[in-house]
Parts: sequence; C-alpha cells; structure tokens
Amino acid sequence: MPSLKEIKGRIASVNSTRKITSAMKMVASSKLHHAQVAIENMLPYEAMLEHILKTFLASDADVRSIYVAERLVNRVALIVYSSNSSLCGGFNANIIKEMQKALDDYRHLGKENIIVYPIGRKVAEKVKKLGYNIAGNYNSLADKPNAQNCRVIAQELEAMYSRGEIDRVEMIYHHFKSAGSQILTRKTFLPIDIESELTTDKERDLKSNVATREAVEYLRQRDMNQGAKRSENDAVPINDNFIVEPDIASVMNKLIPKLAHLMLYTALLDSIASEHAARMVAMQTATDNADEILRELNLQYNKSRQQAITSELLDIVGGSVN
Repeated sequence: MPSLKEIKGRIASVNSTRKITSAMKMVASSKLHHAQVAIENMLPYEAMLEHILKTFLASDADVRSIYVAERLVNRVALIVYSSNSSLCGGFNANIIKEMQKALDDYRHLGKENIIVYPIGRKVAEKVKKLGYNIAGNYNSLADKPNAQNCRVIAQELEAMYSRGEIDRVEMIYHHFKSAGSQILTRKTFLPIDIESELTTDKERDLKSNVATREAVEYLRQRDMNQGAKRSENDAVPINDNFIVEPDIASVMNKLIPKLAHLMLYTALLDSIASEHAARMVAMQTATDNADEILRELNLQYNKSRQQAITSELLDIVGGSVN
C-alpha cells in the first residue's frame, strides 16, 4: 500500500491536471461559440445562392458547365480538413482513417496521379509520411479561416479541372451538426452535382454549446418536431415577370464556380467548429475522469490515515499496559 506522502503527491498531480483540462474545456467552448457565429454569418449568402440556383433548376435550365461534366478518372485531388493540434478526441484519427480509405480507393492510379490539399498540420504530416504529393502548406487556414484563401484554392482546382490536369476532386471533413454531433463526410467537389448539393441536409444547431447526452437528445427531438411543422418553400420556375440577361445558361455558368467556393469555405467552417466541439467534449471527459480519480484517492488517503492513527493508538495503549 502506498504511503500517505505518495497519495498526497498523486492528489496534487491529478488536481493540477484537472485545472488544465478544465481551462482547456472553457477555451474550446469560447472558440466553438466564435466558430458558430462565423457559420451563422455565412448562412444568408448560402441561402440566397441556393434559392437562385433552385429557381433556375426549376425552370429546366440547361446546365452545360465544364464543372458538372463527368469524365474518366485518371488523376484525382483530395481536400482533407484536420486540426493543427491534438487533444480533441478522435477528430484527427477519424479524418486520417477516412483519407487512407480514399487513398486506397485510388491506389490503382498510382501515387503520382494523386494530389492532396491538406488543410491542417496533422493530416499534412500523415500525407508526407505516406509519400503522396502535397499541393502546398495550408496549416494557417485551420486556425484562421479565410474566405479569400479558400477562393484561391477553389480557383486553382477549377483551372486544373478545366485543363484536364485532374479529373475528380473530393473533400473529406467533419460536418458540424451540434456540439455533441459531428458527421464525418466525404463528398465530391468536382464535378459538382448541383441538385445533390442543394438537397443535402445542412441543418446545424448554432446556439448551444452543451454536449451532454440529455442535451443532444433534446436537440434531436426538437429538430424532429421543427421538421414536422416546417412548411416546404419549394422554388418556383422563373416566369414572365423575370428577365435574365444575357440568358439563364450564362448566369448558371457564373454561379456554379461561386457554389464551389462556398462548398470549400463551408467545409472549412464546419471542420473548425467540429474541432472545437470535439476538444470541448474530450476535455470535459478528462475533467470528469480526474474528479473520479480524486474521489478514489481521497478515500484511499483517509483510509490510510485512519489506519495509521489506529496503529499508533494501539502502540500507545500496548506500551502503557506493559
């Protein structure tokens, strides 16, 4: 049995660790709030762009953009979102696992025909270790999201796709649903499936940063109830009251790249929010585990102390009798 001094040392050590994890949980909670605000600020633009595209599609617009045309895949690019730091549960491990699965799917093309855009240090290190081509250093985006930088990456990929240098682009990231739910997502960036992208579930809880099981269940039930009550506002075809210049097809060809830029930026915001949510949950779990260990150590310390006092009393009584 450890001595009282050793137990006190362990209690002090666990207390120190608990203070760190508790502080990190509060920092992650604050950063999650800022990430949720960033997503919320992006939503009006997303809603208006989707409304315009849905209206044109409802008018049976003939979309002939090069960015929607399927072709034989000989070269592929992957945009993979991770974090720059650890201590966020299985966030990075799940991303890397999904990336390796995608790389295995395209292994037959050869490493020279696969290029990876790693957004985040963790995935960049893994790609370099595996020996695949890295497009550049985008680690700063994982900490400070920037719409202009995402636009540059999207334009670079669109140019490569239009020149035939790549035939398919995929994104791997976590879609942020709520503080307690982040969905690992792998979807095609180019060629763009417009109808599929517009009908994707984009529901998010951007108000709460509570991740207890009860809160997650409450949010899930609330979303189901809201979905049952929500009336569908389907886009209607353009009628004679609208004049589109020069024509619908030309406008669609301008809007499709904007949709691609939005997809890239939205995935980045989702990934950052998911990272902070995962770190918040991980640090809360670590703090709860520390509390449990402290409870056991304090119980052990009190038992050992009581046993030592009892032994001393017995020695004193035995000495007085003798």
